[in-house]
Amino acid sequence: MNKYEAMYVITPELEDEANRAVIDKFAGIITANGGVIEDTDEWGKKKLAYPIDYKTEGYYVLVHFEGASELPRELERNFKNDENIMRYMVVRREA
Repeated sequence: MNKYEAMYVITPELEDEANRAVIDKFAGIITANGGVIEDTDEWGKKKLAYPIDYKTEGYYVLVHFEGASELPRELERNFKNDENIMRYMVVRREA
């Protein structure tokens, strides 16, 4: 299994319960596809470096996980299809 890091930004309009639901959704996708979550770090609302869709803030989440080589592609597909995700990036970490 490879080690990965996923960073994603959730739209700032969501309430705390909705943020938690989005975070749990993506954690569930990782575990359902055979991945193991090592750490989830919620950075909270931060100012964006540049406006995205006229929004200047976003809720940042960083997830470290292990999984098969197909897992990042599936995770990115789900990030792309979720309207609450403004930006995302999944990278492989060195072991």
